[in-house]
Amino acid sequence: MSNRVYINGKLYDKADAKISVYDHGLLYGDGVFEGIRIYNGKVFKNKEHIARLYESAKSIHLEIPIPPDGMLADVEETVKVNQKVDGYIRLIVTRGVGNLGLDPRKCEPNIIIIVDDISLYPAELYENGLEIITASTTRNLSNAVNPRVKSLNYLNNILAKIEAIRAGCLEAIMLNHKGEVAECTGDNIFLIKNGVLRTPTVDAGILEGITRNTVIDLAKDAHIPVSECTLTKHDVYTADECFLTGSAAEIIAVTKVDGRIIGSGKQGPITRKLRDYFTKFVRS
Repeated sequence: MSNRVYINGKLYDKADAKISVYDHGLLYGDGVFEGIRIYNGKVFKNKEHIARLYESAKSIHLEIPIPPDGMLADVEETVKVNQKVDGYIRLIVTRGVGNLGLDPRKCEPNIIIIVDDISLYPAELYENGLEIITASTTRNLSNAVNPRVKSLNYLNNILAKIEAIRAGCLEAIMLNHKGEVAECTGDNIFLIKNGVLRTPTVDAGILEGITRNTVIDLAKDAHIPVSECTLTKHDVYTADECFLTGSAAEIIAVTKVDGRIIGSGKQGPITRKLRDYFTKFVRS
């Protein structure tokens, strides 16, 4: 069955799902989005994702033309129509069609819901761990769109991703303007040192990930101490364990950073435990 794509309340076959080249989402990256997982036919943390979508939109003066409850229902219905048991949702709100100038006042927002499959990393890397680098491209924070806004303009992340690819890696750590660890190009980062789970604070210049917050809650439930704190490259290099989180990535170990082996060079016991907890949680 061909994927059915939702655009502004109507469903289209994938080949027929189109928006105008004058949409400011295309012209200027003007819009917001969410990436959401489907497990066992259920949309994971749907309310949290929709809440973040509306917060991002409010931050950039983008008025979404339907209420959050309506968006929740439309996401659920699009998943149902596509009969997707396990998969991925890309929910997008663009500024809409306008002219070739920056003025957004004549734009009417477009809402797009795509339901499909996603496989971010090869399966063997979940057991063996990733090798990553630190990018020279820094996380935009000062005088830029706040990273807490999940906007369509991902050029900052893409430039760091290109650095990773050129170094033969699949991910890269991004530092903020202070040289502190912020996040990776598409994932949040966690370290484990002496049994304590550590992750950068929101004001380090990160997207407050839904999976990130879920892992923090699971760790606290498992009586694993959690610290949201300032982290440096030194902290990464000397960590006992390191892992990344994201809606697409879920939880994946990092075993080498900038040529330095992290911990034992294998997925660590706390990372494995949290992966097991997460898998049980999303499948429950």
